[in-house]
Amino acid sequence: MSHKRCNGDVVREGAPERGPRTLRAENALKAIAAGPQPEQRLRAVLEQALVFAGASLAALYTPGDDRELLCLVESAGAPRTLYGVRDSYPAAGGSPVADAHRAGEAVWIGPEEFAGSAESRYVPSSGFSLAVLPVRGDGGGCLLALTEHPDGFDADGRACLEVIAEAVTCPVPPGPAGPAETGELRPNAFTLAMDTGRAEVGDDILRLFGLAPEEFDGKVETLLGLTVPEDLPSLMSVTESDHMTIGERELEFRVLQPTGPPKWLRLSGRLLPGGDGRPTLLVGTVADASTLRPDVTDVARVQRLAAALATAGTVRDVSQAVVAALRRPLRADRIALAELENDRLVVTVLDPPDPESWPELWRLEWRTEWPDAPVRAMPTLAAALREGRARIWPAGTGDLEPALADVGPGGLAVLPLPAGGRMAGACLIGWDTPHDFGPDERALLTASAGLAGQALMRAHAFDAEHELVGMLQRQLLPRRLPKLPGAVAVARYLPSTAGLELGGDWYDVIPLPDHHVALVIGDVQGHSAGAATLMGQMRTALRAYAVEGHPPDVVVSHANRLLTGMETDLFATCVYVDLDMEEGSAWCVRAGHLPPVLRHPDGSTEIAEVEGGPPLGVVTQADFPMSPLRLRPGTLIALTTDGLVETPESDIDEGMDRFAHALAVSAPAHLGLVADALLGNARRNDDVALLLVRYDGMALRPLRESWSVWRLPEAVRHARRFTRRTLRSWEVPDADIDGVLLIVSELVTNALVHTDGQVRLDLTLIGGRLRVAVADASPRTPVKPTSIGWEATGGRGILLVEAMSAAWGTLPVSGGKQVWSEVPVNVG
Repeated sequence: MSHKRCNGDVVREGAPERGPRTLRAENALKAIAAGPQPEQRLRAVLEQALVFAGASLAALYTPGDDRELLCLVESAGAPRTLYGVRDSYPAAGGSPVADAHRAGEAVWIGPEEFAGSAESRYVPSSGFSLAVLPVRGDGGGCLLALTEHPDGFDADGRACLEVIAEAVTCPVPPGPAGPAETGELRPNAFTLAMDTGRAEVGDDILRLFGLAPEEFDGKVETLLGLTVPEDLPSLMSVTESDHMTIGERELEFRVLQPTGPPKWLRLSGRLLPGGDGRPTLLVGTVADASTLRPDVTDVARVQRLAAALATAGTVRDVSQAVVAALRRPLRADRIALAELENDRLVVTVLDPPDPESWPELWRLEWRTEWPDAPVRAMPTLAAALREGRARIWPAGTGDLEPALADVGPGGLAVLPLPAGGRMAGACLIGWDTPHDFGPDERALLTASAGLAGQALMRAHAFDAEHELVGMLQRQLLPRRLPKLPGAVAVARYLPSTAGLELGGDWYDVIPLPDHHVALVIGDVQGHSAGAATLMGQMRTALRAYAVEGHPPDVVVSHANRLLTGMETDLFATCVYVDLDMEEGSAWCVRAGHLPPVLRHPDGSTEIAEVEGGPPLGVVTQADFPMSPLRLRPGTLIALTTDGLVETPESDIDEGMDRFAHALAVSAPAHLGLVADALLGNARRNDDVALLLVRYDGMALRPLRESWSVWRLPEAVRHARRFTRRTLRSWEVPDADIDGVLLIVSELVTNALVHTDGQVRLDLTLIGGRLRVAVADASPRTPVKPTSIGWEATGGRGILLVEAMSAAWGTLPVSGGKQVWSEVPVNVG
């Protein structure tokens, strides 16, 4: 493997090509060399590569005992697994580390060259530049550094790395104290055998965990069980050898206490390689960190931030991880993180979140959950973003505008968040009391800014793609639910956050004639564009069959035959409920889906016992039985999909019981709040659809009468007589009856002349509006003539109906049609 090499000479003091960053790096390295803690020097030296060279990761490799391997001694920055960096490389191999060690010259590799190398197959992403510099010291070694900057390491960055490589000394100072030469264990020390999980723990550590020496069984799991569950992932990364690299590591975690809040402890450990029959050991110390000021120079905080950002999927997740990593160690009073969108800062998180904690100008910009950062009133912030470097203003700085000065009257730090050659956003950190900014804090801020910027860009891309997926999904669902007479409906849909694929959950509310309404919820198998497309087809088919006037079992049966004939491997489940608003009754058909849950007016809940058929698309000739439901005014009907009730930890029956209990304790007067509460703890690894309908009953029930029209010469006269008698019984004045009789005559005549079979006349009166409907067996819709000559003897009937009606139209009804007309009337 060939690499581009350069001169390995180190830039020394007095060299004319030294830049300002190189001078600052040299001064920092001198301060580290004169520090009182030799065991911390190596890690501190590597950390300077993050601060001054713009590296995301820095690591030191030295030859092993047999000189055949170059072994990782220490690293700083992002987790090495993000870049495919390994614990060791063969000294005779073709890796950049081995080449630099053998040749004694620096190796510089850009993204394009690395993508074509054999090493790239070990790396999840090759969009970074790599540098390997030989270390001048006892036994030799190599300094490895990586950066995600698109232009790689610039001239100043390379000079800084050369200075840092010269400052590295080998061998490495000894790590945290484990067992002494005599075999005695210090009270604050521990050893952990990585192969068996057996641990020797000092008495002081056991006391911190609340255990007496005789109570400890020697298992590391016993100690892990006493920690706060949220801290277990970071602890497991240390106690499992597969996740921990050679070298020193530090982290803080919390231990549960019998009373009061958990206690913070700090673990410092080093993994010692095994061999010759010796197990791999983790040795180190544990100390009480609850009373100590956090050490902001601790690179473990940067590593914890990098680990948190690696799993942060959304912009909100990134923002919260940054706040959690910075506010406590810096003891800041407020932190704001904002994303830069088209020269406008959009705040993604504020801590604390209440408006009273922020300056007046920020409160004036408060529009929704967060304000828009008033950049136009903060030119200093705009200048910092243009420069792209962190700016710090100690207490008493008088050149800040009020919108910035009030964020941190005791001190303010502005961190531009760079990513991919542009600014992804900014982080503002403020203190109320005077705050001294040391070099350690500046290093933490600079390292955190680079990590946060990269994560913010990735999260923004994920959010944008996820929003696109959600938008496409919402286009396949109803834009709004119809207003129902005697009921209120609310629906919610949550797309899955586990990926960017479309889901197949849907819902629908379909108004039907005679104050009926169809409630539908369903789920197509899988998460893909095919599932979403099929979902749209099934929703459209069910709506079409329902509007045709078919009973519920026929609607679902038709949809099943349609799906089985579509030559797809996917199937779908659904529930179809035909609700009669006048009678408070319903018929329910279930096709492999969860049954409805009813919340009765007294607060009790019931999982409806509804007979079920198979999922749609499985069996062509399947039965879908109808089950009756009785509803009293105030009853709440809840339909949902399995994404809300099914979890890996429990079966679906337990999930339905939890769902019913949550419905029982809700307040059905505000259905929107009920829906939001039910979705509050939803697991987002699957999409979720939820449909809630509260049946209130119709305040005014309609008056109805029907007449079967016989095919006799006097049929129209009989229909007119039936209509006049009915309207008079309803106390409709004669002045309004005459117009209605003309409409009845025309509609009945058209049905008798142009169709065969039975004809039925229906009259419905509700709220001063009369509906005349004539149903026949022909599916052909009457056609309104475009023009009629003066000699024509027919064709004027529909024109008369249109002229006399407030509204008219046709509906398909069980293979035939219904022609209807609505007329306003006065009721005595």
